[in-house]
Amino acid sequence: MASSCVHHTRITPLSRSISNSSPFRNPNLRLRRPTRPIPPRILRIRAIDAAQPGDYEALIKDQFERSTKLKIAIVGFGRFGQFLAKTFVKHDHSVLAYNRTSRIDYSDVARKLGVLFFDDPHDLCEQHPDVVIICTAITATESVLKALPVQRLRRSTLFVDVLSVKEFPRKLFLQVLPVEFDLLCTHPMFGPDSAKNGWKGLNFMYEKVRIGEEESRASRCDRFLKIFELEGCNVVEMSCAEHDRHAAESQFMTHTVGRILEKLKLESTPINTKGYESLLSLVDNTSSDSFELYYGLFMYNKNSMEQMERLFMAFESLKKQLFGHLHDVLRKQLFENTEAGESSQEKIMLPKLLHNGSVVESRE
Repeated sequence: MASSCVHHTRITPLSRSISNSSPFRNPNLRLRRPTRPIPPRILRIRAIDAAQPGDYEALIKDQFERSTKLKIAIVGFGRFGQFLAKTFVKHDHSVLAYNRTSRIDYSDVARKLGVLFFDDPHDLCEQHPDVVIICTAITATESVLKALPVQRLRRSTLFVDVLSVKEFPRKLFLQVLPVEFDLLCTHPMFGPDSAKNGWKGLNFMYEKVRIGEEESRASRCDRFLKIFELEGCNVVEMSCAEHDRHAAESQFMTHTVGRILEKLKLESTPINTKGYESLLSLVDNTSSDSFELYYGLFMYNKNSMEQMERLFMAFESLKKQLFGHLHDVLRKQLFENTEAGESSQEKIMLPKLLHNGSVVESRE
């Protein structure tokens, strides 16, 4: 018996039934699924020329600012500290400030000058300034320096002092600060009064006590000194020891004479000479500074006592010269009057000199 077979034929799509190598394949035939139209995207501007990570322009700008601008922290924001800060800000440097005493709120003063003021030294040091300037009274420098949390600073920080004496802060820096820090001792030979019309032609002294060998550290020191050069200062490199010898003869002597004249209560007259007006100006310049500054010039410069003794000796020498000249005049009058008295029998009484040199009239 013959078996009946049922054959099932599977119908496949034309595209599948024709192989790729089939001669019936039409290369121009492409079957695509129907697609829906894509709505246009709405573009919104988030920022104009925004600096993205890796932005070349932003990197170049950042490198330029780092190579030209400094972040300067001023420790001691009194009259002289504010005086320096004003010029630093003018040169587009970033200026921070801190003052140990809280008797005065310097926040408003700092804000007007464009300075960021800190009440806490830890907060100041955590800003990682490039330069830290010690701008305190000479007598307070050691206690202020030892109280600074220097462990919060970068190890390559540049420390600068602007005190009127130099050997004292130099030794203090070397004793107190870590060896990794750079040290620069400076002295602007002017202040808010003497430089009220600008710094041009005024002297500025410095000694590079310890500056790292890296190019960046040497460049940072030069950039700081450049501020004074751009202001027209006469920048002089000099050792701290040599500075103190010269300063005792110039600055300390100037303050001493000015304060002596202040004790005399000198007043202007209708017939002032130019020399007298110079003396009055000297009194004004020295009396505006605190006695604490004058005491620091005397106490922390070993050469000041010698200059004080020389001043006293010079005064005594001048006194002797005057009285010696007066003695010669009186001797001459004595012998002339004696000869005249022998003929006229007149008794001539010479004026008497007190111990202090003043003349008193005879009461006989």
